Amino acid sequence: MTVWAGEWAARRLGLELHGERLHELLGLAIRDNSRRAQLLVSLVLGKHVPQSPAVVHGTGRELGARVRRLLGDAEADTAVVLGYAETATGLGHSVADGIGGVPCLHSTRRPVPGLEPVGGFEEEHSHHTSHLLLPEDPHLLDRDGPLVLVDDELSTGRTLRNTIAALHRLRPRERYVIVALTDVREPADAAALDKDAAGLGARVDVVCLARGRVTLPDDVLDRARRVLAEHTPQHTPQHTPQPPAAVTPGTLCGEIRSVGLGWPDGLPDGGRHGFTPAHAARLEAALPGMAERLAAALPGGARRVLVLGCEELMYAPLRIAAALEERAAAAAGVPHVPPPRSGTGTGAEQRAAEPPAGEGCRVYFSSTTRSPVLPVDHPGYAIRSALTFPAHDDPGDGPGPRYAYNIAGRRWDAIVAVTDSAGDTPALHAPGGLLDRLAAHTPRVLHAVIPTHRPVTARPLRGPEFSSYPAEDVGWLLKDLSAVTSLETPTEEKEEAIQGGRHYAEMLPVEYQPSAEYQRLFERALADSAARVAQAVATVTDTVLAERSPRPVLVSLARAGTPVGVLMRRWAHHAHGLDLPHYAVSIVRGRGIDTTALRWLAARHDPADVVFLDGWTGKGAITRELADALRGFPGFGPELAVLADPGGCVATFGTRDDFLIPSACLNSTVSGLVSRTVLRDDLIGPDDFHGAKYYRDLAPADVSLRFVEEVCARFPSAVPGAMPDTPDRAPTWAGWRAVERISEEYGIGSVNLVKPGVGETTRVLLRRVPWRIVVRRGAGADLDHIRLLAEQRGVPLEEADDLPYSCIGLIHPHYTRGATGADGKAVT
Repeated sequence: MTVWAGEWAARRLGLELHGERLHELLGLAIRDNSRRAQLLVSLVLGKHVPQSPAVVHGTGRELGARVRRLLGDAEADTAVVLGYAETATGLGHSVADGIGGVPCLHSTRRPVPGLEPVGGFEEEHSHHTSHLLLPEDPHLLDRDGPLVLVDDELSTGRTLRNTIAALHRLRPRERYVIVALTDVREPADAAALDKDAAGLGARVDVVCLARGRVTLPDDVLDRARRVLAEHTPQHTPQHTPQPPAAVTPGTLCGEIRSVGLGWPDGLPDGGRHGFTPAHAARLEAALPGMAERLAAALPGGARRVLVLGCEELMYAPLRIAAALEERAAAAAGVPHVPPPRSGTGTGAEQRAAEPPAGEGCRVYFSSTTRSPVLPVDHPGYAIRSALTFPAHDDPGDGPGPRYAYNIAGRRWDAIVAVTDSAGDTPALHAPGGLLDRLAAHTPRVLHAVIPTHRPVTARPLRGPEFSSYPAEDVGWLLKDLSAVTSLETPTEEKEEAIQGGRHYAEMLPVEYQPSAEYQRLFERALADSAARVAQAVATVTDTVLAERSPRPVLVSLARAGTPVGVLMRRWAHHAHGLDLPHYAVSIVRGRGIDTTALRWLAARHDPADVVFLDGWTGKGAITRELADALRGFPGFGPELAVLADPGGCVATFGTRDDFLIPSACLNSTVSGLVSRTVLRDDLIGPDDFHGAKYYRDLAPADVSLRFVEEVCARFPSAVPGAMPDTPDRAPTWAGWRAVERISEEYGIGSVNLVKPGVGETTRVLLRRVPWRIVVRRGAGADLDHIRLLAEQRGVPLEEADDLPYSCIGLIHPHYTRGATGADGKAVT
C-alpha cells in the first residue's frame, strides 16, 4: 500500500489537505521557519524531490498550454512570463515554453552592480524574502500583452497580489494570469485578489493543476516547534530504511570530475536577466550535444543518475537532464516514457523504482535550496534526508547554509552537479562543500559549469548629450571617451606607432578641418546628389522591409554607416509610418565587431530582425569582417545592407553606382560630430562598448543634420519599392578582382593598400599618406572634391580605363610606414 508522503507531518501538525489530485502532486514537511510551519512539497517541481525531468518540464509546459488556450493565440503571443525565485524559476521557464514564443524573466536575490532593478517585492512567508527584478532589457516588462506570473503554489496569494500592485504602478496593463501547480487559498484570499484586481481595473485569471484547501489548527506553530525540538541530530528516526548494499550513505568517497557542456557563447544561463524566444531556440539546438558530452562522462553501466541544479539555476540543468533522459532512452532502444512519480522513498522502495533490465539508465532532476526544512526519514514524510553545505556563490545577503534534499539514502550511480560560473568558487570544492557532500553518496560526481550571464549595464548614448543627431535618430552603443585628450595623434606619429605594432583602433586621427573651398564643394555635391541619395535610401530601405524583416532593427556600422541609418529610419517613417529602432555599433578591422553591443542587442531584440548597415562597399573587407565576426553569434544575419555597392560585395543595396555620397566628403562634421571608434585595453573593459569621442567644439562646422534634411527634402520625388529579386543582385566580387589587378599592375603587392571607390579614396586623402589616385577616364564632377584634395596634398592623379570604380586611392608601403593590413597593423 502506498503511503502518502505527507501523512506523518499532517498527523503531527494537525493539518488536513482537501482536494482532488493534491495528494498526487504534493507531499508535506515541516519548515524551520517562524512564519509558517508547513511546507507543501511539490512532487513534480524538481526542487526538493528528485523527479523525471520529462515530468518536471512537461508539467510546466502543460500549464503553459492551458494559458494559451485561456488567452487565445493573439493575446498569448504578446504575453511575458515572470517566475518567482527560487522555487519557480524552472517552472516559469517551462510555462513560457508551453505558451510558446514569449520571453520570460524570473526574480532573483542576486544583485548585479550597475544594473538597476525595474521592480522588487517581498515574499512574506519565505525564509528569504526580498525579490529583485533585474532584466537586462529594462523594457522587457513593457509589452502590451498579459503578464503571466508563475509560482509553485498559491497558498494565500499575498505575494502575487504584492507583485501585481507594484508592477501595475510601474506599467499598468489590462490582464494578468497567475499560474501555479496547486491553488489552496481560502475563499477570503480569493476574494482579496478579486477586490485588488477590480481596484486596478484589470482582469486576473488563475490557472493551476489542482485546487483545494489546507486546514490548520490554531497552535500549528507550537506543534511545529515541538517536532523540531524532538528531531535534533541525536534523535533516532522511527523508520530506518536499508540502503542498497553497494551504496551505504555517507561512507562512499566518490571521484569528482569536471565535464564540459559546450554551452553556447553568449547564451544566458537562465531568466534572471531575461530569456527570449531567440535564446530558447539556441538552447534547443545545443541540448543534444550537451547530453552527448554528459553521457560520455558517466560511468559504464550507470542506471540511476541525478542531475542537480543550484538554487535559482533550475531551468538550464532541467533541460540538460531532459536531453540526457531522452538520449538514455534512445541508447537503450526503448520509447522515452518517464517513470511513475517516485515519491520520496529510499532503500527497497528505490530499488523497486530502478529500470528493469534492458531499459537502460533513468535520469532524475532536483535542485539545491536556501530553505531549511526538517528531514525525517519516514515513508509518510516528504523530506527524507538533507545534505547541508555552505553557500558557494558569494550571495548578496551574506554567507549561510544551503541544502539538498532526498539525495542521501538513495542509490545514485552518478550525480551531475550543475552550477553557474559565479557559483564555481573554492567553497564549492572545499571539504564539506557541495561536491564533497555529494561524493559521499555516489561513486562519481560530475561537475558541469554554465557561464554566468553578465548583463550589459551600459546604455546607448544619444544626442544632444552625445552627438548632434536628435535622440530618436540613433542610439550609439559606444563608450563616451570625450574627456580623453591623448587619443588624437598626428599622422606621422600615428604611422610610427602602427609600424611599431600598435593597432590603428588604439588612436584617433586629428580631425580634418575643411577649407572654405572644400566646404563649397561639399555644398555643391549635396545639391547635385541629394535626389540620387534619396532614391538609393528608398530602394535599400524598402528592400530590407520586403526581404529581411517587416520591423527591422537598423544597426549601422559607426561611423560611415550612421548617416545612412538615420536616413533609412526617416524613410521608413515617411513612406510607411514605421518608427524603427536604429543603433550604431563599432566594427574594427582585425578585431571584429563589438561583442558587448551584440549581447546588448540580443537581450532586447530578436537577432533575426537586426540588419547591419554601412554607407558603401569598397573591396568588401568589412563585409567579410562582419561575416567572420558573427559566426559566434547565431541568429544574427551577416548580410550587410549598403547605400552603394560599386564593388559587387552584397545583395542588399540602393545602387551599384560609384557616385559621390556627400557624407563621404567629411569626417565627424557629417556624422553627428562623433569620432571614429576606439578599442584600447586601458580604456575599454571587457563589458564596455567600444569607445568614441563627441567633438562638441566642432559644432560651428557641423553639417550632419543639413545633409540628412537636404536628402529627406527629396523623399517625395523618390520612387518607393524594393530592388527586384533578380540573379544580377548576387555578389560578384568584381571589385575585389579589380583591386587585385591594380595591386599587381602598380607593384604594390598587397590589396590592403588599395582603397577603391570614391568614399574610400576620400578617406585616403583625409586620413592617410596617399601615393597616387587612379581615376576612371571621363569621370566628371563627382570627383571634384578628390581632385581638390589631391592638389592640396600634392598627390598625382592618373586616368585609367576598365575600372569598376570611379576612382581608387593607392598607399605605397615604402612611402608610408603606417599602411595597415587586414589585421589593422602595418603591412610589410
